[in-house]
Amino acid sequence: MNRPGPRRFAEVALAVAWRSVHNYLTTPSLLLPTLVFPLFFFAAFAGGLSRIDQAPGFDYANGYTAFEFAFVLLQSAAFGGVFTGFGIARDFESGFGRRLMLAAPNRMALIVGYLLSALVRASVVGAMLFGIALLSGMQVSSDAFELGGLILLALMMNLAAGLWAAGVALRFRTIQAGPLMQTPVFLILFLAPVYVPQALLVSWIHTVSEYNPVTPVVEAARTLIAGGWEQTGEAYVAAAAMIVVFGVWAVRSMRSAEAAGG
Repeated sequence: MNRPGPRRFAEVALAVAWRSVHNYLTTPSLLLPTLVFPLFFFAAFAGGLSRIDQAPGFDYANGYTAFEFAFVLLQSAAFGGVFTGFGIARDFESGFGRRLMLAAPNRMALIVGYLLSALVRASVVGAMLFGIALLSGMQVSSDAFELGGLILLALMMNLAAGLWAAGVALRFRTIQAGPLMQTPVFLILFLAPVYVPQALLVSWIHTVSEYNPVTPVVEAARTLIAGGWEQTGEAYVAAAAMIVVFGVWAVRSMRSAEAAGG
C-alpha cells in the first residue's frame, strides 16, 4: 500500500534534514566555521568598537553590546542558510543529490529538508551567541514575547538566505557557485546599519540603507532586545517578502535541476 502523499513528503523532508544535521554536528570542518565566525564578528564589533556608543546622537539604551548582538545574531542566522546551500551544492556535485531526486516523489520535500537543517544550524549558533553575550554583560530589557519576536526574525532571515542559496545551488549544482551564494548575502547585510543607527549614517550608505530590505529587520531586532515593538511590523513584512521571493527562486531552480536530470 502506498503511503499518503503528505506523510511521504514529511518522511523525505525529515530524512534529508536528519542527514544534513548529522553531517553538520559530526564534521568539524562544517561545525567550527559556523561557530567561530559569529564569535569573531561579535568580539570585533561589540568589543573593539564599543566606544562608538559615545558618539553624538547614539541613543540606544541597552548599550553597544546589545546593539551589535542583534546584528550578529541575524548575520549568523543568514549565513546558516548560506552554508546549507553549500551542502546542497556538494551533494549534487558528488552525485548524491541526483539520487535523492530519483528517490523523492515530490522534489520540494528535498528543499524543505535542507531548510529544516538550516533552522537547526541557526538555532545552535544563536543559542551559543546568546549565552556568550549574556556572559559578556549584555543588557536585555525584553520579556519572553519580545525575545520570541527576536528569535522569529532571526529564523525568517535564515529561511530567506537558505532559499536564496538553495536556488543558486540547484541552478548550478556545483560548489564553485559558493561565492554567488555568499557574496550577495554579505553585501545586503553590511549595507544595513551595522555599526550605528540608520539616522547616523551619511552619504551614499544612508541612501542605500533606506532601500535595503534588511534595514528594518536589523532595527526591529535591536528594538526587540531593548524591550519594544516599535516598527517591528515593517520588519516582519520585509522578511516575509524575502522568503516569498527567494522561495519562488528556489522552486524554479529545482525545476531547472529536474529538467537537467539532477
